[in-house]
Amino acid sequence: MTSARNDQIDRFINALPEWQKNLCTEVRNLIHEAEPDIEETIKRGDRPYFVLKGNVCAFQTTKDHVNIFIYDPVAPDPHHLINQGNDNKTARSIQMFQDSIFDAQTFKDLIKAVADNNRAGGWRKLSR
Repeated sequence: MTSARNDQIDRFINALPEWQKNLCTEVRNLIHEAEPDIEETIKRGDRPYFVLKGNVCAFQTTKDHVNIFIYDPVAPDPHHLINQGNDNKTARSIQMFQDSIFDAQTFKDLIKAVADNNRAGGWRKLSR
Protein backbone atom coordinates (compact mmCIF):
# COMPACT_ATOMS: atom_id res chain seq x y z
CA MET A 1 0.00 0.00 0.00
CA THR A 2 1.68 3.23 -1.12
CA SER A 3 -1.01 5.77 -0.27
CA ALA A 4 -0.37 8.32 2.42
CA ARG A 5 -2.89 8.49 5.22
CA ASN A 6 -4.42 11.80 6.28
CA ASP A 7 -4.18 12.50 10.02
CA GLN A 8 -7.54 14.28 9.95
CA ILE A 9 -9.20 11.11 8.68
CA ASP A 10 -7.42 9.11 11.38
CA ARG A 11 -8.97 11.46 13.96
CA PHE A 12 -12.41 11.25 12.30
CA ILE A 13 -12.35 7.44 12.39
CA ASN A 14 -10.90 7.19 15.89
CA ALA A 15 -13.74 9.34 17.29
CA LEU A 16 -16.43 6.96 16.00
CA PRO A 17 -18.22 4.26 17.99
CA GLU A 18 -16.26 1.00 17.87
CA TRP A 19 -18.36 -0.71 15.18
CA GLN A 20 -18.20 2.34 12.88
CA LYS A 21 -14.47 2.70 13.55
CA ASN A 22 -13.91 -0.92 12.52
CA LEU A 23 -16.10 -0.60 9.43
CA CYS A 24 -14.56 2.68 8.24
CA THR A 25 -11.04 1.32 8.83
CA GLU A 26 -11.82 -1.78 6.78
CA VAL A 27 -13.41 0.24 3.96
CA ARG A 28 -10.53 2.73 3.98
CA ASN A 29 -8.03 -0.12 3.61
CA LEU A 30 -10.04 -1.63 0.73
CA ILE A 31 -10.13 1.75 -1.04
CA HIS A 32 -6.33 1.93 -0.98
CA GLU A 33 -5.96 -1.72 -1.98
CA ALA A 34 -8.23 -1.09 -4.96
CA GLU A 35 -6.38 2.02 -6.07
CA PRO A 36 -3.09 2.92 -4.34
CA ASP A 37 -2.97 6.35 -6.04
CA ILE A 38 -6.10 7.55 -4.25
CA GLU A 39 -5.46 10.49 -1.94
CA GLU A 40 -7.29 11.31 1.27
CA THR A 41 -8.63 14.74 2.15
CA ILE A 42 -11.28 16.43 4.26
CA LYS A 43 -14.09 18.33 2.54
CA ARG A 44 -17.28 19.96 3.79
CA GLY A 45 -15.61 20.72 7.10
CA ASP A 46 -15.21 17.21 8.46
CA ARG A 47 -16.10 14.59 5.84
CA PRO A 48 -13.40 12.14 4.69
CA TYR A 49 -13.04 12.11 0.91
CA PHE A 50 -10.99 9.82 -1.27
CA VAL A 51 -9.93 11.46 -4.53
CA LEU A 52 -8.12 10.67 -7.75
CA LYS A 53 -8.58 13.19 -10.56
CA GLY A 54 -11.91 13.97 -8.90
CA ASN A 55 -13.98 12.53 -6.11
CA VAL A 56 -14.08 8.75 -5.84
CA CYS A 57 -15.95 8.28 -2.57
CA ALA A 58 -16.62 9.77 0.87
CA PHE A 59 -17.76 8.70 4.32
CA GLN A 60 -20.68 10.10 6.25
CA THR A 61 -21.70 8.60 9.55
CA THR A 62 -25.01 8.76 11.38
CA LYS A 63 -26.16 7.28 14.66
CA ASP A 64 -27.09 3.91 13.18
CA HIS A 65 -25.24 3.58 9.86
CA VAL A 66 -22.36 4.63 7.65
CA ASN A 67 -22.88 5.98 4.15
CA ILE A 68 -20.17 5.45 1.60
CA PHE A 69 -20.91 7.91 -1.17
CA ILE A 70 -19.75 6.74 -4.60
CA TYR A 71 -19.21 9.80 -6.82
CA ASP A 72 -19.90 8.17 -10.16
CA PRO A 73 -23.41 7.32 -11.37
CA VAL A 74 -22.17 5.27 -14.35
CA ALA A 75 -19.60 2.90 -12.79
CA PRO A 76 -20.96 -0.64 -13.09
CA ASP A 77 -22.41 -2.28 -9.99
CA PRO A 78 -23.40 -5.75 -11.25
CA HIS A 79 -23.61 -7.20 -7.72
CA HIS A 80 -25.88 -4.39 -6.43
CA LEU A 81 -23.56 -3.26 -3.67
CA ILE A 82 -24.98 0.26 -4.01
CA ASN A 83 -28.27 0.39 -2.11
CA GLN A 84 -29.15 4.10 -2.08
CA GLY A 85 -29.57 6.76 -4.74
CA ASN A 86 -29.43 4.61 -7.84
CA ASP A 87 -31.40 7.28 -9.72
CA ASN A 88 -29.15 10.09 -8.49
CA LYS A 89 -27.41 11.97 -11.29
CA THR A 90 -24.09 12.57 -9.44
CA ALA A 91 -23.56 10.08 -6.62
CA ARG A 92 -24.95 6.89 -5.21
CA SER A 93 -24.25 5.35 -1.82
CA ILE A 94 -23.72 2.17 0.09
CA GLN A 95 -25.59 2.37 3.38
CA MET A 96 -24.06 0.03 5.95
CA PHE A 97 -25.40 -0.85 9.38
CA GLN A 98 -23.62 -2.44 12.32
CA ASP A 99 -24.15 -6.01 11.14
CA SER A 100 -23.88 -5.32 7.39
CA ILE A 101 -21.60 -7.55 5.39
CA PHE A 102 -20.36 -7.04 1.87
CA ASP A 103 -17.95 -8.63 -0.55
CA ALA A 104 -14.56 -6.93 -0.36
CA GLN A 105 -13.58 -7.77 -3.94
CA THR A 106 -16.86 -6.42 -5.31
CA PHE A 107 -16.26 -3.17 -3.42
CA LYS A 108 -12.68 -2.91 -4.69
CA ASP A 109 -13.89 -3.52 -8.26
CA LEU A 110 -16.36 -0.64 -7.87
CA ILE A 111 -13.69 1.72 -6.50
CA LYS A 112 -11.32 0.75 -9.31
CA ALA A 113 -14.05 1.43 -11.90
CA VAL A 114 -14.67 4.91 -10.48
CA ALA A 115 -10.93 5.66 -10.43
CA ASP A 116 -10.57 4.42 -14.02
CA ASN A 117 -13.49 6.62 -15.10
CA ASN A 118 -11.87 9.61 -13.40
CA ARG A 119 -8.61 8.94 -15.20
CA ALA A 120 -10.55 8.85 -18.49
CA GLY A 121 -11.98 12.32 -17.86
CA GLY A 122 -14.74 11.58 -15.36
CA TRP A 123 -18.23 10.17 -15.60
CA ARG A 124 -19.66 13.40 -17.03
CA LYS A 125 -17.39 13.12 -20.05
CA LEU A 126 -17.94 9.35 -20.37
CA SER A 127 -21.74 9.60 -20.23
CA ARG A 128 -21.99 11.99 -23.18
